[in-house]
Amino acid sequence: MTEKTALTPRTHTTPPAKFSHGVRKGNILQVAGQVGFLPAEEGRAPTPAGPTLREQTLQTLANVKAILEEGGAGWDDVMMIRVYLTDVDHFAEMNSLYDTYFEEQGLTRPPAARTTVYVGLPAGLLIEIDALAVLD
Repeated sequence: MTEKTALTPRTHTTPPAKFSHGVRKGNILQVAGQVGFLPAEEGRAPTPAGPTLREQTLQTLANVKAILEEGGAGWDDVMMIRVYLTDVDHFAEMNSLYDTYFEEQGLTRPPAARTTVYVGLPAGLLIEIDALAVLD
């Protein structure tokens, strides 16, 4: 039986409850919902990258990427991305940021994706993203 491995990159704080930022078992890697917190610094509470959707989206994608890499994966291994926005008016801007980001990453075969509006994020956070990857 394949062992399950919890993933917490150095850039991330220890989760505040009993969950992992990511988990890999065999060739499956699940990235838990990530938000736009800046990389962890000793003694500093988790801090959003900024107040704008752009700042938070780019940081959130960087945080997802860090977990993928910690588990031996990359964007080309991602099968599904789920995006949660706190404001329906952010759809167009997020789609533009998403497209530009993945063009810059050289992603040629985009994963399946879904975006939904979710109002339960902590105050000041505008976006959350999770991902499912399957490694060769």
